[in-house]
Amino acid sequence: MAPLYVGFGCRRGCPAVVLETLLHRALADIGLTLATLRGIASIDLKAQEPGLRQLAEQLGLPLTLYSAQQLQPFLPLLSHRSEMAFNTTGCWGVAESAALALASEGQRSPILTVTRQVLGGATLALASNG
Repeated sequence: MAPLYVGFGCRRGCPAVVLETLLHRALADIGLTLATLRGIASIDLKAQEPGLRQLAEQLGLPLTLYSAQQLQPFLPLLSHRSEMAFNTTGCWGVAESAALALASEGQRSPILTVTRQVLGGATLALASNG
């Protein structure tokens, strides 16, 4: 299996435990473990989110943040477009776009491995580049 990249969107103050639970559920659904993950991504507006930073630190993974403009090219690949997310962030889908952006850094065409999943105030998507 190609390495996976996780993208998160979250409401302000979303606790790390919610993000972690969502991640474990998504990986379990596809029969994979944390060992396949290579990075975590989100939109730059989430730079100071404690839950996101705490999860990245716990997992020992880099947290990469992208601007809405950097996420825009991935719009055609999204499985879901959220008007609320767009009105808040300028991006139609933070989790999917961020996962795709991070997976694309390997110079390959990124694909969504797990489309948008939701738990509480968090969204998650997994992408790969293989």
